Amino acid sequence: MAERDPYQVLGVSRGASDAEIKKAFRKLARQFHPDRNDGSPAAETKFKEVQSAYNSIENAEARRKHEQERMFGGGGGNPFGGRGGMGGMGGMEDVLSQMFGKSRGGQSQRGAPRPPQERGRDATAWLDLTPVEAEKGGSFNLAYTQLIPGSHGSIDKIRQNISVKVSKNTRHGKEIRVKDQGHGHPQGVNGDLIVNIRIDPGEGCRWDGGRIVKEVEVPYSTLMLGGKVTVTLPTGIKGKISIPPLSQVGDRQRVKNIDIEFTLLEIETLDESQKEILESLKEKGL
Repeated sequence: MAERDPYQVLGVSRGASDAEIKKAFRKLARQFHPDRNDGSPAAETKFKEVQSAYNSIENAEARRKHEQERMFGGGGGNPFGGRGGMGGMGGMEDVLSQMFGKSRGGQSQRGAPRPPQERGRDATAWLDLTPVEAEKGGSFNLAYTQLIPGSHGSIDKIRQNISVKVSKNTRHGKEIRVKDQGHGHPQGVNGDLIVNIRIDPGEGCRWDGGRIVKEVEVPYSTLMLGGKVTVTLPTGIKGKISIPPLSQVGDRQRVKNIDIEFTLLEIETLDESQKEILESLKEKGL
């Protein structure tokens, strides 16, 4: 299974700052840390995914490398594949063939022309839509980078702008294939362009698979004893939801097609009375 977009995993925009990315990481890492989830395998998997996502985009240099790797099909820092260089690959023609795609036909004899069905690699791009745009559909402009074989074995990066037709009621995560608009091939035709649809989940929300998740901070006492907290939905509607007694961080409730996820309210300072209460709870084993 392909790795999820690290920006989506952390719930931040592609233009987020280092500080915003770090804040999102620390919050999720704290939430899914195995020590806070009784060693839950699901929480551990999520924790590792969050760590990996942060490592991919934690600073400008990491983000640059991530975008470069994504451009070359996720093959790491070496766009020519996993052979550790160009030695033994049969010259620049084979190097370009390795980079831009593999033959989809049978093997050709040595010295014979390559079959015309050889294609370049598929390119990947993301199209961000609002919920209204996704519901109505239509044609949307999209810019992406296409790799084309140049002269003398060079590789040209061409910034392409195309119009993509999106059907009505398109869902988040849908893929649209645009024929022959992917990367070029030195002896064949272009691959395809794979457009991934991303729908804005709303302020303070993130996607988790096919579900929209909005976090709400809950005091520890309310998690343990139950109570009510106020929630503001992306539409601006406010309301109170009931927190069952003995709730845990990460528990969710469904409200108007949105998962409300409980997180622990962070306290930065304590007054003396609060400290006394906490000391009393500590003595009682809480």
